[in-house]
Parts: sequence; C-alpha cells; structure tokens
Amino acid sequence: MQEEDELSAESAIHIDRLKAIVEETIREEQLIINNLLHPPAEVLNRGQRVSDKVARFGGSWKFIIIFGVILLVWIVFNTLAPNQQNFDPYPFILMNLVLSCVAALQAPIIMMSQNRQEEKDRIRSENDYLINLKAELEVRSLHQKMDLLLQEEIKTLYNAQARQISMLQELNGKLDKLTR
Repeated sequence: MQEEDELSAESAIHIDRLKAIVEETIREEQLIINNLLHPPAEVLNRGQRVSDKVARFGGSWKFIIIFGVILLVWIVFNTLAPNQQNFDPYPFILMNLVLSCVAALQAPIIMMSQNRQEEKDRIRSENDYLINLKAELEVRSLHQKMDLLLQEEIKTLYNAQARQISMLQELNGKLDKLTR
C-alpha cells in the first residue's frame, strides 16, 4: 500500500513537471506568436506611395513599350516633318535633354522604393527568425519532456528492479530456511 502511494506521489510530481514545462513553453512562445499574428501596420506617406507606383510602372514592360513608341514617334516626326514643323531636328538635342531629365528623376524615386523594399525584406527576415525561434523553442520543450520521461522511466525501472531484487532475496531466504 505504501509503495502504491509512493508511485502515485511520484506520478503526480512527474505530471506537475510536465505541466511546468508546457506552461513555460507557452509563455515563451506567446511573444513570438503575438509578433507574427499582429505585425506593426505599415504607414506610408504620400511620397512613399508615389515612389512605389513610379517604380512599379518604371520597371514594367508597359513603360518600356510606351516609352519606346514615344521615342520612335519623336524621331520619325522630327526626321520626316517639314523644317517649319520639326521642333527637334537631328541630332535630337531636346530629346536627349528630356531623356536625361526622366532618368535623373526616375533614378532617385526608384531608389526610394528599393529602400522601402529593403525594409520590407528586413521585416520578413525578422519574421522568419521568429518562426525559427518558435520552432527551436518547441524542439527544446520536446527535448525537456523526453528527458523528463526518460528520467522517470529509468527511476521506475530502477525501483521495480530494486523491488524484484528484494523479493528474490526474500524468496532466497525462505528457500534457505526450507532446505535446512
């Protein structure tokens, strides 16, 4: 009867240890889960929205085709039009000026958008890190649980073996008394 009480007390202690491990894991993971489920809202000002739109359009085939058509029309018109109507005769100095201005304005706008994309990538990598950290915490918790289970199993086997040895010694003693 006393052995059963000891076993049930050991089982209760064992269960309490497992509960403590689970509660600790839940507390550790709560911050990670909260950050993943509720990322900070991205607040964009007007300039950032414009730079994103310009970069999106400036880096598309639509822009390249439209710009190519405009340049082709510019060159054809200024080459074939009578001298009074062509506003930018060959070597197309005005067109070169317009192209330089477009490039000069478009480059910093695209760089602003790339900086914002870099910030998004940084946030994404932080989220990946948090997910990896969460997985690592879960693996660590599983290791702790397995270690605890193994310790308890070894302890139980050791106690059972000790009881069996004492029972065998008792039986051996009784056999010695009977054989005498």
